Amino acid sequence: MTRRKKTRSLADKVTIRTGKRKDYKKWRHENPDQVTSSRRFTQKKRQQRKLQAARKLARQEQGASIDIHPEGTSTSSEERDE
Repeated sequence: MTRRKKTRSLADKVTIRTGKRKDYKKWRHENPDQVTSSRRFTQKKRQQRKLQAARKLARQEQGASIDIHPEGTSTSSEERDE
């Protein structure tokens, strides 16, 4: 007597949302307008962005300032021609 081959998961054949991850991913992909992030997640991300911006400002203020176009030190082409 031979063994019967195990059947594959029925997740592919299911047409309704059952709560399984694969079904949920498919449902989310088909209905992007109904999917929103949780309040906790959005608050966490907002806080992270605030911290990141504060760190960036601190780095910018800590760095040395460079005069890109110094006023009186550069020589113009007219001065060099004379």
